Amino acid sequence: MIIGYAAGAFDLFHVGHLNVLRQAKLRCDYLVAGVVCDDLVEANKGFRPVIPTNERAEIVANISFVDDVYVETKLDRLETWADVKFDVFFKGDDWKGSRKGLELERRFAGVGVRVEYFPYTVHTSSSKLRRALDALLTTASTA
Repeated sequence: MIIGYAAGAFDLFHVGHLNVLRQAKLRCDYLVAGVVCDDLVEANKGFRPVIPTNERAEIVANISFVDDVYVETKLDRLETWADVKFDVFFKGDDWKGSRKGLELERRFAGVGVRVEYFPYTVHTSSSKLRRALDALLTTASTA
């Protein structure tokens, strides 16, 4: 049985998140979705998620092709692997060939995990949604 792992903040859940999880499930027998906790999102991206960790985890857990959810609380993905023991790690192709992506591949290869990339959803992202919400809130507060 191939265990797959797809991680993300999954904040402001959108079709790009759904596509990654759907594509990941097609490439493994058992899919674990990693939901990055609020503190790690803030440390990595510089802002706290709009939706709190427990709510994001509940949303992801209720997607039919997600078999299990793991809340990530550690920066090192090898520590996550030690807890979950996945065979394949799924990532957006914006990391493919990058310094961070190559380092991830090298480290995971050391424990027998392969990294597979999926096309990044260009037209929709949590960052774009966050900017749109900020603009709406700014407009509403000045009206």
